Amino acid sequence: MHSLLRFIKISRVLMRYRLDSLVLSTPLLKSFKPLVYLIPWHYFPIKKYTRGQRIRLALEELGPIFIKFGQTLSTRRDLLPGDIGDELEKLQDSCPAFDPIKAKQIIEQSLGAPTESLFKRFDIKPLASASIAQVHTALTNDDNEVVVKVVRPDIDKAIRRDIKLMYTLARLFNKHPISKKLRPIEIVAEFEGIILNELDMRIEAKNCLRIGKNFKNSSLLYIPKVYPSLCHKNILTTERIHGIPVGDIKQLKANHIDMKRLAEEGVIIFFTQVFKHNFFHADMHPGNIFVSTNGQYIGVDFGIMGTLTEADKDLLADIFLAFFNQDYKKVAQTYIDSGWISPTTDISAFEAAVKRICEPMFEKLLGEISFGQVLLELIQEAKNFDITIQSQLLLLDKTLLNIEGLGRQLYPQLDLWTTAKPFLEDLVKEKYSVKNTFEKIKDQVPQLLKDIPELPALTINALKQLNKIKDIGPLHAQQTDSIVNQLKDNANRQIYAIFAGALAILSGILAVNEFWLPSLLSSVIALIFWFKSR
Repeated sequence: MHSLLRFIKISRVLMRYRLDSLVLSTPLLKSFKPLVYLIPWHYFPIKKYTRGQRIRLALEELGPIFIKFGQTLSTRRDLLPGDIGDELEKLQDSCPAFDPIKAKQIIEQSLGAPTESLFKRFDIKPLASASIAQVHTALTNDDNEVVVKVVRPDIDKAIRRDIKLMYTLARLFNKHPISKKLRPIEIVAEFEGIILNELDMRIEAKNCLRIGKNFKNSSLLYIPKVYPSLCHKNILTTERIHGIPVGDIKQLKANHIDMKRLAEEGVIIFFTQVFKHNFFHADMHPGNIFVSTNGQYIGVDFGIMGTLTEADKDLLADIFLAFFNQDYKKVAQTYIDSGWISPTTDISAFEAAVKRICEPMFEKLLGEISFGQVLLELIQEAKNFDITIQSQLLLLDKTLLNIEGLGRQLYPQLDLWTTAKPFLEDLVKEKYSVKNTFEKIKDQVPQLLKDIPELPALTINALKQLNKIKDIGPLHAQQTDSIVNQLKDNANRQIYAIFAGALAILSGILAVNEFWLPSLLSSVIALIFWFKSR
């Protein structure tokens, strides 16, 4: 019932701002367009606004989830008319504020003391207001400038209501054939986890501390300091930063910031977070990124962070490199190896589809490429192949779109391929380096050493079971003896090989730690066991 009422409200807001005709122009709903004239709201729209203002106001009225959608869309200026893009940009840090007296009460209730004792100065007027929270400036008792982020009151109820509606719509959409590829219910579940985590400021505080550690002393990205004693589930207090919003191109140029270097470093920061740290800022719209006067990036708002499994991370690196090298067969094969696509898929046809869609991207500047169109074509092509869209990669996809929009704003001539390809090549070299290999082996040694003593007992038990095969009858006795003897010989060789491998691993670890003599002795013994295993 609540979902139905919310759906009615959404319909009313769309009609109130005269966006109903836009929605009903889609192929799926085009046949229902005449029904709009039967609804009274259609004849009493809100006073005249530009189309961009109508879209922004409708998203603001519909609440935080829709504002989040508008924030993401605002980074894609290449896909939007200028007037709409200008209005959606205002969603990034100019959402309607809630009562500042209520914000002060929330802080005092959460931290257990009046603001007068918590801070030397607390500014009641909000500095900024976003979809989830609003920010107030303050001065700590140690004379440090800070910002205090306060979660909107009762926001969790509004979000859960909209999530419930999204599940309802996802179940309806699940009846469409393409839902097998897009998995709408899983996508909603993924989004639910992300946005509910964003409501907990303790999680954001931990994220901020972690990414700050990853970029400690880095010239690429500065992360504000966290004040844990002034944090709570719905309160986050961090160092106040002073910088130029990354979307303020005019001010950046007035400060003589090197736009080309800034755009390139933005790409490097993204790839560093994804492929080196495996912990990336997944809400990188311009409202969350600033630039210092010396040209260093400053990041804020770490409520949404992403991670990938090691397997997915390695596969993505391989896919990116294959794209950069225009090796479409390798792209197709990597998809199959990853399990994202059925082994029965016609690789040649899939390779041809990938080539047709992606080849126009190469040897073009970023400003000449429409990734939105490419992504749309790939989704459409998914209907012709057994391709499953991975829900765990949705955050990465969103972040890639944000990075592209940012790069396009800063320096439209940026050659994304030239910037990213050397980084990924170095990453792959490091991944397969001898030192990195031994480091991974070193991590596995405790488990190997734990399992090795159990191998002889397991082998003996297996042989005892095999000896019982002799009892199956005299007709098969000779064959059984031969099989058992061969298996015994193979088992002995396997044991020798296992010990040889374990000693070789130990030798490598000792060599990495520069214990040369024990390493040499371990290598000699490993060689002896290896000969016995032959």
